[in-house]
Amino acid sequence: MCQFISWKEYKGKAYFLTNADLNTKQGKELLKDEYKDDICGHGAIEHYYPELKGKGVNKECSDFSTPDNFPKEIVKAIKEGRLSRIGICLEVLNVQGIAEYQKIKQSALAEYEKIEQSAWAEYKKIEQSALAEYEKIEQSAWAEYEKIKQSALAEYEKIKQSAFTNIVKQKKYRIDSWK
Repeated sequence: MCQFISWKEYKGKAYFLTNADLNTKQGKELLKDEYKDDICGHGAIEHYYPELKGKGVNKECSDFSTPDNFPKEIVKAIKEGRLSRIGICLEVLNVQGIAEYQKIKQSALAEYEKIEQSAWAEYKKIEQSALAEYEKIEQSAWAEYEKIKQSALAEYEKIKQSAFTNIVKQKKYRIDSWK
């Protein structure tokens, strides 16, 4: 998996993905499972820019200590917030920015957990109802199975006894002494 942020350099230009790119037809394909986990990577970039496949140089950097580590167009995109759907680099934020991010993140997480708990409770309610219905059906099916099994077993025993009796009557013994 590539690092945030990755780009391809080709003919003096840096190619990378932005939030706006994800809103296009090709970009929406990148949100599918096969690319989603590597949306910041070179494979996703080549999928979006198929003309770059096998061309240029793959670059990546996760050291955000200085903007000098990145092409100017990437620095500009980071400053403008145009890469937030591609990856997050908290290292570029100042103390106030990090504090605000953490506050918003905590609020979003609390809302998520509230919704997730509600969804889990609904799931458990449905699961319990379905399980009760299943057990009712299973018990009925098991009783029917046992009834049929007992009937078949009785028929089997009757046929087996009849067969043995007929064989004995025909005097088909294996050992002569039993004659």
